[in-house]
Amino acid sequence: MFDYTGQIVRATAGRDRGGIFCVVGVDHEKTRLLLADGKRRKISRPKAKKLGHVTQLTDSQNLYDHPVVRSLREGEPVSDRALRRALAAFKEGYSLG
Repeated sequence: MFDYTGQIVRATAGRDRGGIFCVVGVDHEKTRLLLADGKRRKISRPKAKKLGHVTQLTDSQNLYDHPVVRSLREGEPVSDRALRRALAAFKEGYSLG
């Protein structure tokens, strides 16, 4: 499975449908993405979702270049507060253009 860590996705199924999350990892079976938004889903307890239940808003060619997301990709620890702020900045830029 491709490494999706640090990509921004939108949930398309479940009770969190429409929510924007950051991929913080892949489960040990490599069948699900681990998603967090820093508010409802903390980094310490990410939501596991199948790849088919999310839509990628960024991809490997069009990465969201934010220091927090870069830290996630490098495997460094990130706080929930920093992740919330990074996703808020992404949502603002995503809705504008």
